[in-house]
Amino acid sequence: MAGLTVCASLVEKALNQAALCRSCEVLGVQRLILPRPNDSWDFRKISASAQQWQLMEYCLPEFLPQWLALQTGSTRVALSVSEASQPLTDYAFTPKTVLLLGRELTGIPAELMALCDVTLTIPQYGRVESLNVQTAAAIAIYEYNRQRRSP
Repeated sequence: MAGLTVCASLVEKALNQAALCRSCEVLGVQRLILPRPNDSWDFRKISASAQQWQLMEYCLPEFLPQWLALQTGSTRVALSVSEASQPLTDYAFTPKTVLLLGRELTGIPAELMALCDVTLTIPQYGRVESLNVQTAAAIAIYEYNRQRRSP
């Protein structure tokens, strides 16, 4: 089945995971991969009940290399601020895509980037080094939808 999978196994903060859940549900993401289930009040409050409708699966960070290796039918896309990354605005998404997000402070480890087919960055024009992971993901998901769902 074609669609976008957002892999947030490296995202450590529960509030970012909840915000990702909400964005993924609103933007029609097929699957959201989190490190573990979270049914806390804070998660439910931030996700605004999106956890009831968003398909979520779980993969602990230590199993991410094996999980990524199994995603052979999808284009594995790392979202990073790396200088070697291709600008998001220049990339044409494939119908079946896995979008890998990094840790809040350290991003995506090199060994996981090596397992991806492409690395994308969001062009930035300010002085701050990066966007919040949830904001960056929402921009990338929106671009996927703009390309793949447009008439």
